[in-house]
Amino acid sequence: MSGSPTRRDLDPEAVRHYVAASLGPAVDVADCGPLTGGGFAAVWWVRLADGRDVVLKVGPPPHVPLLRYERDMIGAEARYLRLVAVRAPTVPSPALLHHGRHRELGDWLLTERLPGRTLWDLTLAGADVAALRAEFGLALAALHAVTGDRYGYDGGRAAAPTWREAYTAMVDDLLADAADWAVPLPAPASRIRELVARHAAVLDRVRRPALLHFDGWAGNVLAVEGPDGTPRLSGLVDGERYLWGDPLLDLVSPLLFRRAEDEPDDPLVRAYRTVAPFPWDAGVRRRLGLYRLYLYLLMTVEMPSRAITAETDPGRVALQAELLDAELADLAG
Repeated sequence: MSGSPTRRDLDPEAVRHYVAASLGPAVDVADCGPLTGGGFAAVWWVRLADGRDVVLKVGPPPHVPLLRYERDMIGAEARYLRLVAVRAPTVPSPALLHHGRHRELGDWLLTERLPGRTLWDLTLAGADVAALRAEFGLALAALHAVTGDRYGYDGGRAAAPTWREAYTAMVDDLLADAADWAVPLPAPASRIRELVARHAAVLDRVRRPALLHFDGWAGNVLAVEGPDGTPRLSGLVDGERYLWGDPLLDLVSPLLFRRAEDEPDDPLVRAYRTVAPFPWDAGVRRRLGLYRLYLYLLMTVEMPSRAITAETDPGRVALQAELLDAELADLAG
């Protein structure tokens, strides 16, 4: 991800400049360094001279082309953090300290830095993460209790009065991006639209636009050691991709490369359903399939904009093609 064109090149001097623009010239930086994980924005941890730990996130340079849903994503995260702070305060999220826009500096955020290790790292280390995943499920349910006034994205991006219309517009935008970037897909765009239209009626069961994080993969879930030594939820970060829609959409990224309907006893799914129950009927299963299609289509279409190709990362390109093809085949069947 280090070669992603959307990620600005920063150095400590640039970080000091952003901090001064955010908090004033009297606030000095004691230490700083880059954080890894994503490919869209440049993200650095910063230790201020007064002892505070903060995170600086800087959006892409203005000349870099973006996908349609990525427009104003830094601003979107600022709006998400304000929403959560006011309307879902029990969901552990970093406090927004400053959202800046400048002709030369671009778009950036300064937030508090939450403590903890990621669920991804803890899982790789073999830690017992069952309680953590359950807490995550309850946090998602609390987030989904917030209701918006539209479906889809904000800021002039794909949105509509109904979830079916919004979802269809979101898919159409990704297919338009795929055409712009000449991204090879396992099926023609017309075939993908046909399959979505064939099953889109199940989306009419969604009657409330819930607040969705949509990027709840294990790298965006933080945990600290609890009193009993097990990891406990300390933060849900990177809300820049938030949107309004079906809560089931938020069960896709936390079970990335898996199928929630095949794992009803996963601690996250089980805990979520204690607060927000839903049946495992054919309509729910079909909606989850449509949402995996959207996520895998997004992950496929974004690769060229991140400089990911069959030459630079053949394994990832092949995996994405396989996942997307499987969801298309399921819809076709």
